Amino acid sequence: MKLERKHALVLLGIAIWNVVTYVTFIKNLAATEGRPTGYYVAHTVLIVVNLLIAGLLGTWGVRALKAARASASASDSDSGSAGKVNA
Repeated sequence: MKLERKHALVLLGIAIWNVVTYVTFIKNLAATEGRPTGYYVAHTVLIVVNLLIAGLLGTWGVRALKAARASASASDSDSGSAGKVNA
């Protein structure tokens, strides 16, 4: 499957959303007191996993965006030279 610019933007949007929501979750978790240790361990694991997912999706988004730009510039240069005839 070829990823286009719109796919890259969706991946980047999801990655940014994950980072924003889980940074907020970290702040809220740090303000919580009186919970059992398992509560903090479980939520810390969730935070770490989701931030890793955000990093992965962000990386894929950046790569897809770069590939879409390279593809667009390659097709622009191909269409620009199509009208020229070598004599």
